[in-house]
Amino acid sequence: MATGMSPEPPTFISLRICVCGDEGTGKSSLIASLVKDVFVSNKIQPVLPQITIPPSIGTPENVTTTIVDTSARPQDRTTLRKEIRKSNVILLVYSDHYSYERVALFWMPYFRSLGVNVPVVLCANKSDLTDNTTPQVIEDEMLPVMNEFREIDSCIRASAREHQNVNETFFLCQKAVTHPIAPLFDYKEGNLKPACVSALRRIFYLCDKDQDGYLNDDEIRDFQAKCFNKPLATEDLDNIKLSIAKSGPWSDTTKGVDLRAFLHLNKIYAEKGRHETIWIILRKYHYTDSLSLEDSFIHPKFDVPEYASAELSPDGYRFFMDLFLLFDKDNDGGLNDGELKALFAPTPGLPSSWVESSFPSTTVHNEAGHITLQGWLAQWSMTTFLEPKTTLEYLAYLGFEPSNARESLTSALKVTKSRKRRRRPGRVERNVVLCYIVGAAAAGKSSLLGAFLNRPFDGLYNPTIKPRRAVNSVELHGGKQCYLILEELGELEPAILENQARLDSCDLICYAYDSSDPDSFSHIVSLRKRFPQLDDLPSIYTALKADKDKTTQRSELQPDQYTSSLMMSTPVHVSVTWNSIGELFVSLAEAATNPSTAFPKSEEPPPDRTSLYLALGATTCAAVAAFMIWRRSTNST
Repeated sequence: MATGMSPEPPTFISLRICVCGDEGTGKSSLIASLVKDVFVSNKIQPVLPQITIPPSIGTPENVTTTIVDTSARPQDRTTLRKEIRKSNVILLVYSDHYSYERVALFWMPYFRSLGVNVPVVLCANKSDLTDNTTPQVIEDEMLPVMNEFREIDSCIRASAREHQNVNETFFLCQKAVTHPIAPLFDYKEGNLKPACVSALRRIFYLCDKDQDGYLNDDEIRDFQAKCFNKPLATEDLDNIKLSIAKSGPWSDTTKGVDLRAFLHLNKIYAEKGRHETIWIILRKYHYTDSLSLEDSFIHPKFDVPEYASAELSPDGYRFFMDLFLLFDKDNDGGLNDGELKALFAPTPGLPSSWVESSFPSTTVHNEAGHITLQGWLAQWSMTTFLEPKTTLEYLAYLGFEPSNARESLTSALKVTKSRKRRRRPGRVERNVVLCYIVGAAAAGKSSLLGAFLNRPFDGLYNPTIKPRRAVNSVELHGGKQCYLILEELGELEPAILENQARLDSCDLICYAYDSSDPDSFSHIVSLRKRFPQLDDLPSIYTALKADKDKTTQRSELQPDQYTSSLMMSTPVHVSVTWNSIGELFVSLAEAATNPSTAFPKSEEPPPDRTSLYLALGATTCAAVAAFMIWRRSTNST
């Protein structure tokens, strides 16, 4: 991978190189040789003025480079300090044994004393004057000092007179800033750093489209094209596999490149000084210099207007469905703990809201407790409705790619039309709706949520303290499907009902009471008196525990009389032990998507006289027209 590839333009617009070293080491000659592209034999001034090199000249990186020459004289130390502190990288030049010794004895400690945290490129200049070979110089001179000072990013031999490695020297300076080695590789340990391994492991996961643990030839070619915008030749692919095969007995590429081989290949790049290749890969997958994902990538701008809501788009649903099917390795229709862990491997883990709500208890799962495809899509529908930014974040982690290259991550979501005027007749354009279940303690609200998720009935009473949610798909009349979120408010019921923002997000109130408890319905009556703003929400009244003996409610009006006084439908009598309980959920979804049918009315609605007005208007117009015609005919005679 990355064979013969050049780096992409880095994110830096400009960088500043401060050239330091003892007097007479050839600092100014290096700079002049870079600019003139030939050695300047004439005497040049001791300190050259600041030079700015545009991206197209001198060095291959697509950045504007400012090179600052400095003096090592004690009287110029103030200027030297200022320039070092303003720089992005330091080029430290030595040319003989004395100036080499000064690298460790003076220069590196001096840089540390200034408190600067920038990479240092070490350059052995005037290589034309020594007989030592490059490997010998690296072994005897450079490696010891690099091991002692971790700030030294790289080292190089150069000659301004012979114009040898001059451009490469300043290229290393650029690369030390635009493609730093420090976050990627630990020279002391000889391994990629944990953060780099973590990022590359996620990238491997995203590239392993069939999740078989190997990158096959097609997946490697797709990876190459994505990162380097160039196809991978068969010969280059064979060379990559050959490099891996030489690594050890574990490197069998028969099935493809596994994670260990992928990491080892990137380790080779780092060891050989080709760490810009790793950076190209990381930046293509939206990693920053600190090896975290770009905030703009995982948190793209996505606003939901007031009275509107967020839902998954068809592309979003398709992505999550494909993800489920890909990780359901045993094809049992559910994601077990191992499959779920593998699916969320490239993420920080389950969303915090899922953990807090004891996922997967909030949605449909099979008898083994493993979430089903129906429950998986329902859970993401609820997450998108309640916290769309969490969905966008996980779409980024999990590798969602828009079907159209010009679109962004947000194409997986859509915003519904505002439904501020709930009393207007007709359906709202929503596929996900929220219904609050309110009522007295022990009315059977928790059992209702359990029945909604097809859980077996448990007669043991457990009071609800914190709000609980359940989400499932419901088939409406006519065959259309929507996702219904039922929320039991628990002890926070009063606080939530007086919170206008929470009420605005709610599509329906279900007033539930225990038809066998004489004190249950009075809670609803007092609740509506205490919170008159509930009249602005569509609602349905439900009498739970209808399998038990019905009792008279200790209320001024009985439930049927009370709802009739509001010109509402009488309470629906249901029991979670009845097979017909599903009809209640359909009624709730129908009322939420057609809210004008579920509003309390204080008086008879005025008769619709629209057609009468239209008829009278048409008759009047006809009479006037006839009169004008008669008058015209009379005048003509």
